[in-house]
Amino acid sequence: MFAKTAKILCRFVPPYRAQMGLNIFFNLLSTLLSLFSFAAIIPVLRILFGLNTAEVTRIPLKEVHGLQDTIAALRTDMYCVLNEQIAMHGAGYVLLLLGLFLIVMTGLKVFTAWLANYFMVPIRTGVLRDLRQQLYDKVLSLPMGYFTQARRGDIISRMTSDVNEVEASIMSALDILFKDPVMILVYLITLFIISWQLTLFVLLLMPVAVFLIGRIGRSLKRASKRGQEQNAEILSSIDETLLGLRIVKGFNAQSKLRARFGTLINATRETFNRINRRYYMAHPLSEFLGTVLIAVILWFGGLLILSDHATIDAATFIYYLVIFYSIINPSKDLSKAAYGIRRGMASLERIDAILNTRSDIIEPANPQPVHFERQIVFDHVSFAYQPNCEVLTDICLTLPKGKTVALVGQSGSGKTTLTDLLPRFYDPAKGVISMDGTDIRKHTTHDLRELMGIVCQEPVLFNDTVLNNITFGVDTALPAPNGLTWREAAEQAARIANAHEFIAAMPDGYDTFIGDRGSRLSGGQRQRLSIARAILKNPPILILDEATSALDSESERLVQEALEHLMRERTTLVVAHRLSTIRRADLICVMHEGRIVERGTHDELYALGGYYTKLVDMQQ
Repeated sequence: MFAKTAKILCRFVPPYRAQMGLNIFFNLLSTLLSLFSFAAIIPVLRILFGLNTAEVTRIPLKEVHGLQDTIAALRTDMYCVLNEQIAMHGAGYVLLLLGLFLIVMTGLKVFTAWLANYFMVPIRTGVLRDLRQQLYDKVLSLPMGYFTQARRGDIISRMTSDVNEVEASIMSALDILFKDPVMILVYLITLFIISWQLTLFVLLLMPVAVFLIGRIGRSLKRASKRGQEQNAEILSSIDETLLGLRIVKGFNAQSKLRARFGTLINATRETFNRINRRYYMAHPLSEFLGTVLIAVILWFGGLLILSDHATIDAATFIYYLVIFYSIINPSKDLSKAAYGIRRGMASLERIDAILNTRSDIIEPANPQPVHFERQIVFDHVSFAYQPNCEVLTDICLTLPKGKTVALVGQSGSGKTTLTDLLPRFYDPAKGVISMDGTDIRKHTTHDLRELMGIVCQEPVLFNDTVLNNITFGVDTALPAPNGLTWREAAEQAARIANAHEFIAAMPDGYDTFIGDRGSRLSGGQRQRLSIARAILKNPPILILDEATSALDSESERLVQEALEHLMRERTTLVVAHRLSTIRRADLICVMHEGRIVERGTHDELYALGGYYTKLVDMQQ
């Protein structure tokens, strides 16, 4: 447990060394001040119970040797001063002074404790921010292949529920881990100084308490991991329901989903019942064990006081009990923190499963600059999402610069997969894709994708303004082209994409928010915005994946006009179901079961009477 905690601290805390040092310093100072405030109890008891009537003599300096003698000398000096003050002003005056001393020490103690917490706040919030940023950056860097296997709801759960659990469990325990061990250590040293026999006897009983708390903590971690997995299943179910709500209602499947969701949340409830019951056991268990130790101390300490060779008097023993009782609360907090860390470790392991995922898209150690002047070549390329299940087989294809190459074929024939290989969303299992004779794996993915613009069947828009969606693919910190502002350049791109008219009619024009995934726009409007985004980027290579297949005739006409503007003088790779959109392509490749089975112009392929002819005839 301690090794894992130390590993967590070494992982997250180093950027905040200064705040950590100040936190530990003020915690130590607060603990020492609390000892001084407790020390006022001894003379108060001596005064109240008449224990200071005996004559006390100061210990000469030459007789002081070692720590024990120094403490005894300081104690007798204090008693002498108190006796003198009592003799001069009376016991009531001295009690007043001791009360003021207690107030001042307590004030300084709580002030330094506040300073310790003050410097803890930026550590907690900073560690949490760093973890969220690391996780978000990792998700952005993961290859597309990762997301074909992982459930979206599970990823969202790890980025939200698990991060929140780490905050609630591990981060909230940081304050305890920095404060309570210091407090306990200082108090234990003080207890050893007061009576090493009594303290040693108590410490012999501590392993029993540690063992009991550890047994519960280990079972808590296993249950917490299962609970976070069930939370991920709930998020996945909600995500699927929201995405498919139209189908759910259309097929009257509400009762089926309701029953499935009810089963899931009931199982999750039972899991978290077990987790929380064990978690809440920490406080009463530690309190019970603390009471047992207090009872043992009272018995053993009483024997020491009543023995013929007493090493501790009654007033000092009460001071000992006060200090020991002050250890109980931080010990209870430490036990709860240990439980919390075990709960948080289950979530941290799920987060690390993402952070430690290695990408199969390897960036080159010595990248070469990208040049595209002649052609792109697919040379005997094969690809499989899973072993022994090829989606593409022995693809040979050349895309000359400035030409349009179209891919057609039945659903599942591998068209979209082929286009995904060009921007390196995936790497081929066999063969090479080269650009002007250089394997594209020798270029960085950033440089390679800078050459490309992508328009998909389902346009990806963000809950932002029209302007920010159009300028999404460019760096607006740089000057806009042709001496324009970025707003002017975006408007120009929207006009080319046949989008300016409907944008201008919106309430706030280019500053209108379009809703989640562009929900306030029609399908044709969303598609024209995505085309305007590609036009503004002005890429030399264009990938169009079913850009018009989901549109009505009027929207298709407008989008097709926009695409024709976009495709001029660009190297274009087009995936199309509607063959009317690619009649003028320079080369049409017909794909079937992962292979290119026919290639040529529209007229050449239709004259063959093969796959392409059947596709055209079916659509007509």
